[in-house]
Amino acid sequence: MIAVTEDTVYQGRVKLVQPLKGFRAGTDSLRLAGALVEKTGGEALELGCGCGGALLPAAFRMPGMRFTGVEIDPEMASLAEAGVAANGFEDRVRIETGEASDWVKPYQNRFDLVFANPPYFAPGKISAPGEGKTSAYIESLDVSGWVKAMVFAAKPRAPIVLIHRAAELSRILAVMDRQTGEVTVLPLAAKPGAEAGRVLVRGRKGLKRGPLRLLAPIHTHAADGSPSDVAQAVAAGGAVRW
Repeated sequence: MIAVTEDTVYQGRVKLVQPLKGFRAGTDSLRLAGALVEKTGGEALELGCGCGGALLPAAFRMPGMRFTGVEIDPEMASLAEAGVAANGFEDRVRIETGEASDWVKPYQNRFDLVFANPPYFAPGKISAPGEGKTSAYIESLDVSGWVKAMVFAAKPRAPIVLIHRAAELSRILAVMDRQTGEVTVLPLAAKPGAEAGRVLVRGRKGLKRGPLRLLAPIHTHAADGSPSDVAQAVAAGGAVRW
């Protein structure tokens, strides 16, 4: 059994069980959870949920929804299950183990909301990550495959939302432009004047192709290095307004 820590986010209101060494949930997970289209009912799916760093905060923010998290790494999936129990979410959050594009095959047009924080790098693009980080950082399925799996599982007109490296935006849009409409991109930069390092991307399945909305970036820090108002709000459980 891997060594774990029990941590909290949202000012202690959501518990996470995470590996002591390896991939640990960070700001990207909370940004994703805060960026989701808020719904009062139905079913939501996260592909590649890890230990639940976005899934459990999202479940906290939307208590009327049922959630499914899918994770390829059995150890991480077991930590997500422990997090579900720690938060008392057993009646509406379930964890499945599987590879994203294969797992969705029986679930076409099933979910009212689909979201993901896919691995950021193709094999060979970065040096080998540290212990326990390979599945979180290195693609076993490329980003176009992730988007296709997300769209497949979403109901018609349902939103799909993902966070990724800004450098991969062209690959993401190449797939979303063919399968979704109302595509909106929100760049995320470290501070005013800095290049965006991440992007949040949202689309709705099956809608007619329309003009892309590219929003002004939001910043995680002010020019003096202090956390921005947006970053503080997201860390406290607030929504990303876009």
